Amino acid sequence: MDSKRILAFLQAVAANNNRPWFQAHKAEYERCKQEFEVGVDELIAALAKFDSEISHLTAKDCCYRFYRDTRFSEDKSPYKRHFGAYICAHGKKSLRGGYYIHLQPGRCMIGVGAYWLPTHILTSCRNEIMGNIDQWRAAVENGEFVNCYGYPNEGHMDDEEVTDKGFGLSSLKTAPKGFPRDYAYVDYLKMKDYACWHSLPDSFFAQPQWAERLADYYRVAKPMMDFVNAVIDDYE
Repeated sequence: MDSKRILAFLQAVAANNNRPWFQAHKAEYERCKQEFEVGVDELIAALAKFDSEISHLTAKDCCYRFYRDTRFSEDKSPYKRHFGAYICAHGKKSLRGGYYIHLQPGRCMIGVGAYWLPTHILTSCRNEIMGNIDQWRAAVENGEFVNCYGYPNEGHMDDEEVTDKGFGLSSLKTAPKGFPRDYAYVDYLKMKDYACWHSLPDSFFAQPQWAERLADYYRVAKPMMDFVNAVIDDYE
């Protein structure tokens, strides 16, 4: 994957996010899209070494569209400023947790887990955590996980800023309805998602064997994701 070429193109898109410019540079977009798909296929191969569930996927199953849906957005820019892919055994539209890769100049990152869940599944995840708290803590409180992703809701991510690492995109201010406020591990119950992320320098993707190195970050979070997916699988 030619990450330098991809990031240079994305930098240019950010400065010229309009249809006339894009049409004049459509050939470069197609080349960068192809390069990104090559990279995603490399990453799938690396992940499949420890997660056979995703071995049947290809980049075309996982990559998101570059064209923005602007119908309900104040920002009418027609194109995204990043390339992204969600590597999930049940498809990128599934509720199931998966592996996310995001290339954007100055904001490259990876994500793991389930980033949105309906209330009834979220409630089941919370009950499962309470019922198997030792297993959950082993997955998210070990040194590798904390070093890569941190503690619940300490990170921050929005359109303007993203911290170096994070575990949980948003949370409740207090225990969810029906759960004990004095529970020793209530921070896990307050979480509104079970996703984590780790930011990376742009240069990461230019190094040799970048996909294998990246897979190591994902591997650390897989026990957390597997725990949550076991609950989601009861509903999908």
